[in-house]
Amino acid sequence: MIRLDIFSDPICPWCYIGKARLDFALESRPDHPFRVEWHPFQLNPEMPPEGMDRRDYLEAKFGGQQGAVKAYMPVIEEAAASGVEINLEAIKRTPNTINAHRLIHWAGLETKQNAVVDRLFRAYFVEGRDIGNTDVLVDIAEAAGMDRDMVARLLASDADGSDLLARDMDARKKGVQSVPTFVIANQHVVPGAQPITLWQEVIDDITAQLKEQRDDGL
Repeated sequence: MIRLDIFSDPICPWCYIGKARLDFALESRPDHPFRVEWHPFQLNPEMPPEGMDRRDYLEAKFGGQQGAVKAYMPVIEEAAASGVEINLEAIKRTPNTINAHRLIHWAGLETKQNAVVDRLFRAYFVEGRDIGNTDVLVDIAEAAGMDRDMVARLLASDADGSDLLARDMDARKKGVQSVPTFVIANQHVVPGAQPITLWQEVIDDITAQLKEQRDDGL
């Protein structure tokens, strides 16, 4: 298996679209060689723990309502073109995502990362739920097959919080400046929400190389 490391934030719309495109490519190549791992990168590391009103956040970030609308038009267009369901008007709060990243980390220990990431994206971008809220995160964990009570206890503690913040900072020091960022086999960096066809080509190329290596070994 080839590691595919993904640096992402569950409130990043391009991460949501990028995952949908990658998933389609992986489904179209059921014998793909990738083992996917998700890693933390906070779009808003200075966000207050309780988050903030979504409209206030967008207008502050993009210089007013018109700036926010202009910034999100490409998101809406690309989501529609990719068949990705998105309901931006349902989102009322922009959360601090450190607890969501903690949940993704714990899900990885149980090989449930992809299921949790899927549910986080859907909860935020389709259902408009506050994924900074502990009760919402516990619901997501349980729906993905994790132990509800255990996750609730972990979220009530500071378990792994400092480690995930350190991993986020380490990614920035190593050059990750935006998300999604994909790293193939710890060597090749692929930034942004890439087209499905690119991922299919990458999978086909790697599969052919692996086959050639196996044949040479014979």
